[in-house]
Amino acid sequence: MNMMKINYKILMDKEIEYIKMLDKKPKLLLHACCAPCSSAVLENLASVFDITVFFYNPNITPKEEFAFRLEELKRLVPEMDIEADVVSPPYDNDEFESVIKGMETLPEGGQRCKVCYRLRIEKSVCFAKENGFDYVTTTLSISPYKNAAWLNEIGQEMSEKYGIKYLVSDFKKGDGYKRSCALSEKYSLYRQNYCGCMYSKGVEKT
Repeated sequence: MNMMKINYKILMDKEIEYIKMLDKKPKLLLHACCAPCSSAVLENLASVFDITVFFYNPNITPKEEFAFRLEELKRLVPEMDIEADVVSPPYDNDEFESVIKGMETLPEGGQRCKVCYRLRIEKSVCFAKENGFDYVTTTLSISPYKNAAWLNEIGQEMSEKYGIKYLVSDFKKGDGYKRSCALSEKYSLYRQNYCGCMYSKGVEKT
């Protein structure tokens, strides 16, 4: 049986139109994977939300790579003239390794990645809930190599579990990914050639 694919961009656009009718900007926790992916998402959402950027990516190795991507993100936000704090929990690659144990040899884009999505989204939703945010979402869907359906399914599951709104999205649509590439060039951003974990190295997907 063929199932109709959900257009998450249309759903997001409808939610944003509703938000624009409110008297004030809701607080959004934006989980960010890197500066290039964050660029177009921040440009898209900054006029709608009061944004805090949450850099939680324990999958990234080595630690120096994690630190450099974080610094690029911290450089980008003020250069884009966006008022947003960048928050990052301490680096702990063991958090990632523990949840994907036994999946090390699975192909990139498969179940190991889905478990990684869940780890990062659940941590983001918990942080948002604990700190009084109205919405939470992730920049991950801007990449053509990330499964937007999985990301949104996990986000909605966590929304129900923790009682906080998840902004469904597919930021790659509407030339979002193309725009992120243009902004990366404009701000001379470092564009990594692997997602983050050691198992994605050599796959050249970001």
